[in-house]
Amino acid sequence: MLPALPPLRIRRLSTSQSPSGFFPWAVVLASGLMLFGVHLDAWAHHRFALESFFTPWHGLLYSGYALLAAVLVIRARHGGRLSPAALPDGYGLSLVGALLFGLGGLVDLGWHTRFGIEVDVEALLSPPHLLLAFGAGLMVSGPLRAASARQQALDWPAVASWGLLLSVLTFFTAYVNPLAEQELFAQSGNALGGAGVVVQSLLLVGTLLSALRRGPLPRGAATILLGLSSALMLLVHQNFELLLPLLAAGLMLDFLIAVLHPTPARPQALQIFAATLPVLLFTPVVMTLALRGELAWSFTFASGAVLSAAFASWCLSLVVFPSQKFQ
Repeated sequence: MLPALPPLRIRRLSTSQSPSGFFPWAVVLASGLMLFGVHLDAWAHHRFALESFFTPWHGLLYSGYALLAAVLVIRARHGGRLSPAALPDGYGLSLVGALLFGLGGLVDLGWHTRFGIEVDVEALLSPPHLLLAFGAGLMVSGPLRAASARQQALDWPAVASWGLLLSVLTFFTAYVNPLAEQELFAQSGNALGGAGVVVQSLLLVGTLLSALRRGPLPRGAATILLGLSSALMLLVHQNFELLLPLLAAGLMLDFLIAVLHPTPARPQALQIFAATLPVLLFTPVVMTLALRGELAWSFTFASGAVLSAAFASWCLSLVVFPSQKFQ
């Protein structure tokens, strides 16, 4: 009688690997270069009449993409061939994102040839650009998924990854973002500006709540997250006077996190944090613009927009972290 064979175990390379200290930061830095190129290209579209796909700004954008894709491909090589399983947990989708982004670039070239160069909101809603956005989101969020796969609290590469992912989201919703389209603040009772307060608050609240689900954040994480995404966003329209108010908002959010200690075990604290966030985000911005004489909103409109955002953010927190009385 033959002896019983031990059960066959299939070993995935990624489960036994954790990313080295250099690799997550290499992904973050290459992602930052790619998104800097994205925002610089948008800045050029606002400054010049571009009639060609082949521009210096597109060159920087795709150079950043090529560097990020190279970092992923080199890490994925195993035994002389490409093996996605060789990537640390969480980075497989980044490699998929690299393929989608490359496909989006080829489609974008053909789209420009057929339909011309998009301008204004068209550039954000162009199907090839949305494919690029999806691919970019998958690529830059690798360190975030890696931290989640390790079931650990977010480290600094993961926080930076969150900031870059938030930057992708704010970039492609710029048409409903009064922080990017500052002229929305200069139009009294502008409905799109009021809606933008709600939308951008929900994006930031959703980002921070998702981060807090994974455990406590490093001190200063909210400031870094908001500052990183804001700096890139403000580059496009050169609204740099809003950078200091937004950094102040980030510091207040970090202080609120330190006071409330919002965690999944304390859903009420998370709900208070979510409802307070729009107030802390937009109050310094509105005050700065009012002192500079650049705010046309009435007190009723501004306060109503912020309170609407606070209510919507509180509702979102109830969905993500329901307290026992709502379960």
